[in-house]
Formats: sequence, C-alpha cells, structure tokens
Amino acid sequence: MLKSVVGHSDDPQSQSAIAEVIEQCINQLSGAIPQAGMLFAAIDFDHALILKHINQVFPGIDLIGCTTDGEISSTLGFQQDSLTLILFCSDTVKIAAGVGYGVRQHPTAAAKQAVRQATEKSGVGAKLCVSVPASYLEDGSTTSGEEILRGLKMALGDEVPIVGGTAGDQFRFQKTYQFFQSQVLTDALPILIFCGDIHFSYGIACGWKPIGRKSIVTKSAGTVLYEVDGEPALEFYKRYLGDRRPTAEHPLAVYEGDSNRYYMRVPNTYDLASGSINFLGDIPEQAIIQVTDISRDEVIAAAKTSFQTALEHYPGTVPEVILLFSCCCRRWLLGTRAKEEYQLVKQALPEDIPICGFYTYGEFAPLEPQGSTYYHQETFVTLLLGTR
Repeated sequence: MLKSVVGHSDDPQSQSAIAEVIEQCINQLSGAIPQAGMLFAAIDFDHALILKHINQVFPGIDLIGCTTDGEISSTLGFQQDSLTLILFCSDTVKIAAGVGYGVRQHPTAAAKQAVRQATEKSGVGAKLCVSVPASYLEDGSTTSGEEILRGLKMALGDEVPIVGGTAGDQFRFQKTYQFFQSQVLTDALPILIFCGDIHFSYGIACGWKPIGRKSIVTKSAGTVLYEVDGEPALEFYKRYLGDRRPTAEHPLAVYEGDSNRYYMRVPNTYDLASGSINFLGDIPEQAIIQVTDISRDEVIAAAKTSFQTALEHYPGTVPEVILLFSCCCRRWLLGTRAKEEYQLVKQALPEDIPICGFYTYGEFAPLEPQGSTYYHQETFVTLLLGTR
C-alpha cells in the first residue's frame, strides 16, 4: 500500500497557507503517519516558517522540495503563487531523503553525499530517485543539470531511474531555494529514494516537431554551439527562421545516437561576431540535431501523451499517486493555456488519484522505459507510483 495525500493553498500569507495545507493533509490521512513528503512553493513565501510548521506537525518526516515556476495538484489544479504538499505513507515501501551541499562547485560530491545519506536511512538500495536540485544560485550563477545528473548516476548506478526537475523562481532567474527537512538552502541537491515494494513508470513528451533535415554538431563546448555541418550555428538557424533569432519557440531536438528519440535544448543567448549560440543545456559534439517548430495545441497535447506513455508501461494495476514535472518555458509559451496540461492528465485518469507537481527550470527522466536518464528542457514528465 502507498497512501498519498495532497494539500494545496493559494493564500498569499505563509502562516495561513501552510495551516490550510496541513489541515487538508491531516483530514485525508485519517490517522496514518507519513514517512516522507515533497513541498513545492512559490518564491515569495516565508519558506523557513512553512518548513517549521510541517516538521512540528510531522516530526522526523523525510521531506524535500523546492521553489517553483508554478504549482500543480489534484486539489487546485494549476496555480501560481501557491503552496502544495504531498505526503507518502506505506507499510511496504521505504522512502528516504538525502541532501548534498555545494552542488554548483562539486556536483559529483554533492550527489554522493545525498545518495549516501538516503541509502543509510533506508538500509537497502534505491529502485527510483526523485530529485529537485538547485538551478539559479544566490549570486545569479547557475548549476549544470548534466553535471548533477552525471553525479547521481555515478552514485546510484545507471540502472536506477532519476526523475524530477530543477528549482525555479518564477522566471526571475536570480535565486532558487531547495528544502530538506527544516532547512532552506540555495546550492543543494535534495533527493528522495524509493525502495522495497514500489511499482513505477514514467513518460515524457514535448509537442515540438523537428523540421528540415538532420544535421551534425561539428563544433561545441558545453552549452555553446559554434558550428553545425561546418557552418556557424546562427547560419544554421537562419536557414529555417530567416532573419528571426533563435528563441525558446524553436529549440533543438538532440537525438540519442542514431535512434529517433531526442531531448530538447533551448537557445538562450547568441554572439553575432562568432555566430555561436549559448543554450540552457549541453550540446554534445557529433550529436545529430534538428530545429523544431511549435504548435501550441500539440505542446498541450504532449501532457496527455506523457501520461498515457507512463500508464501503458505501469507494471501494476492502477497507480496510487502521480507526480508531474513540466518546464517553465512551456508555461511561458502557453500563457493562459498552461492550465490545460493538468486538465488533460486529469481527464485521462482511470480513477481519482492524488496528483502533485511543479513547473521546473529543467527536467530529469529516461527517454524510454528501462533507458538511461537524460536532462530535458521544454518537456512534460509524468511519474506514476504504486505498489502490488
């Protein structure tokens, strides 16, 4: 059994918002004691106060979370400037939290620290890892999603799927917060690991369609793309966009080897002198890429595709909880239609199931069932959890 309850408040006052959320959760728990939880909160709340109240009501709970670019739950649907909490109870699933510090400078060490702490608590190896690490830090610098993921893979092993997303700050790109038990952090890597009798599946979809012919990255360094097929990156984009500059509306599809599976990379800034483009994630040299085009209807429909993919591969009968991670760029590009992503998932549910999630600055999930985990952008990720 995996019992989950969700509380959600759009009250702008921290004290009354967390009081409402906790009351909702207690009413649904019916006396059960949660062992773990996840908190997703808008940037302007008093997060220390909120964590203090949660830990007073549920002492010893393995709690992680982060600030967001929007919140999702089965209680209030899609919201901004809100606070949502999901709690997990189980007598057959062990859920344990860990945290690593200094993730920007030492992502591998931070990942090892978080995994070691969580596995020492659980006493058994992880079957699944959910992570909500830092993105923008207090000095305005950023963490690397790829480096964080690489560290987690080294610590967990390639066979353990990693799902989640990086913290947000409502499109300010200044500073994000992460939560671990009663701590409010700015350069941290919080994780939950799930062990024991846990069933899960995941699905991803973006909705952008690759256009034109496939090309090869002939020169890149980290997040900077210099040349495609031997020509400057800006010239490559110009072939499809004309005089328009690269934006989040036309990300790159980066293919996994020679397969038809791809992950997304969003252009950020560009340099006219060198013809290079800086992206919000690494672009490997020799990768096969395509420019993509946007249809907002198809971007919204991708939420249902993501959920249906997860449901088709769910190894149990009916999942007992759903976690959603969607990209901030999707929310920004969809505008007032962003709420439709959650509505499509809700309408596709076989029955009433607790849902919780948030809008991220980058997503983690495997490209396919049993596949390796990748760092994504502009992607909608669904995670289904349950037991036998």
